[in-house]
Amino acid sequence: MSREYLENADRGDYNSSNMAELLGIRKYLHQHPELAFKEYDTSAYLRQQLDDHGIELRRVNLDTGVFARITGRRPGPHIALRADIDGLPVVEESSYPDHSLNIGYMHACGHDLHMTALLGAAFDLYSRRESLQGTIDLIFQPAEEIGKGAQAVMRAGALEGVQAIAGIHNNPDYLPGQIAIGTEPMMAGCARFAVKLHAEGTHAGYPHKGTGPMEAMATMMLSTQTIVSRNASPFHSAVLSITEVHGGSVWNVVPAEAGFMGTARFFTEGDKVLLRDRLRAQIAGISEGYGISAEVDWEDISNPLVGDPQLSTLVASHVGEYASLQKIQPSMAGEDFSDYAHQIPAVFAFVGSNGRPGHHNLHSPKFLGLDDCLPTAVGFYTSTAEILLQYLS
Repeated sequence: MSREYLENADRGDYNSSNMAELLGIRKYLHQHPELAFKEYDTSAYLRQQLDDHGIELRRVNLDTGVFARITGRRPGPHIALRADIDGLPVVEESSYPDHSLNIGYMHACGHDLHMTALLGAAFDLYSRRESLQGTIDLIFQPAEEIGKGAQAVMRAGALEGVQAIAGIHNNPDYLPGQIAIGTEPMMAGCARFAVKLHAEGTHAGYPHKGTGPMEAMATMMLSTQTIVSRNASPFHSAVLSITEVHGGSVWNVVPAEAGFMGTARFFTEGDKVLLRDRLRAQIAGISEGYGISAEVDWEDISNPLVGDPQLSTLVASHVGEYASLQKIQPSMAGEDFSDYAHQIPAVFAFVGSNGRPGHHNLHSPKFLGLDDCLPTAVGFYTSTAEILLQYLS
């Protein structure tokens, strides 16, 4: 598949009428990534695209993010379509021909694809608004990468009156043209933890005169890796990873403080509580054994993502009209769309974005989301919007 395929795509009503335009939009967005809650230029660009196509913009009390509305000819249900818009602090090394121009930042999670697809669906749905019954809100959400954007959107009242919501995430484990929708858990719940150790620093030649934290920290880091293997059920998927370590700054001084950070991933509330409580217990026990004190900060970032059973089943039954339905491969990545799904009925889809042998994963500097996934992503948004409006009527 190629750009020529996309430009000549003709797979029915579920594609944008101007895929070449979407390729230009994707290029621009890919070249101009911005970090969470700093997506000012991205927001301005999205507003301009919507305004140029005559789509009504909504005022929401957030500095970034874009909100718009398509109103059908007849009153009816009120639904929302969501795409995330932030990039990551990653230096791009991908084979995409138009690299990021904001050096040090990259759409390494493919949010440029999500934005482009939602714009394509918006253009399509707006052109057929006379045949629609109900209201479609378009949510271009900031700050998904730090797990705080969905909550900000809800606090700002942007979901008021919405009866159902739909969203996507590109998934490089699937081929373009493939999509996964279902009733089982799709993306893991996510938590962040930070451990800070307090000891008595001393001269490195006299370690017995202090209670340095380095050995305790090493023991803790190794011990925490047994929490999942020796506590969680082998039939439950869970992960606890240490990702950042701090301690000392001088070669001949045993420091007084040290610490480490990491993340936990889980698919059930019970497993989250298990990981949190066992982490705290291990840190407390090891700290006491080494004669130091410790603080454990645990922050819940996002819940496990599970689509509404009825709506997900209904939407999946129509996938054959525009894509190939696949079995869900659960992801250990977090997704704050789950915050919406805990408030209102939600449908979520994995849209195949690569699938080539040896492809690079999300958040990799070499991640490559292929343009060829756009027809399927647009198809999901437009098809799902129409299905939800009809069903909720």
